[in-house]
Amino acid sequence: MEPNVEIRRLLDVMPASGRMTTKIVSKPEQAKVIDASFPQPWNQTRPIYINFDLWRCLAKPQRDLLLLQMVSWLTGVKWFKPDIYQGVVLVGMLGGLLEASQSDVVGVAIAGGLSAIAAFRIWRTNKSQESELNADAAAIRIAQRRGYSEAEAAQHLLLAIEAVAKIEGRSGLNFTELIRCQNLRAIAGLSPVGMPESYDK
Repeated sequence: MEPNVEIRRLLDVMPASGRMTTKIVSKPEQAKVIDASFPQPWNQTRPIYINFDLWRCLAKPQRDLLLLQMVSWLTGVKWFKPDIYQGVVLVGMLGGLLEASQSDVVGVAIAGGLSAIAAFRIWRTNKSQESELNADAAAIRIAQRRGYSEAEAAQHLLLAIEAVAKIEGRSGLNFTELIRCQNLRAIAGLSPVGMPESYDK
């Protein structure tokens, strides 16, 4: 597989928003098939790293859905959307600056701690099982615009998750992957058991 040819093909599969914010990078030395770092608020470009030597072991529909899921997760991470935690980070930062200008060490420490706690909460929310399930659903919606049916897209993503674990030499799926696979089986019509209500957002 020629990485540059595959990258061009994958760019065509991506939605326009993904092409603007993400970048596909060949990384043959990594042990994972596909990977991305948690996007930081100051980084404009969000790279997706692919080991094309491992990537070639997947069927084309599986590669499409894996990429769409990763793009959906990366573009779904919102540091600056109006909600309580972003508000707390902003207030904490402004309070810290104000206290620093008045040389109030205790005030700076309190404001900094408040910002750190809220920032950690944002990070944890975007690394949760819910965010992965939302990315799966978004990937399936995009795949439907690329000619896949909902059931086909869910099945390809399910097979891709299972195949990646084998390719990477892992003994099994982690807890989040098991949750995702159960949800994808229900969407694909392969299982009558859907997600528990606590995960079905």
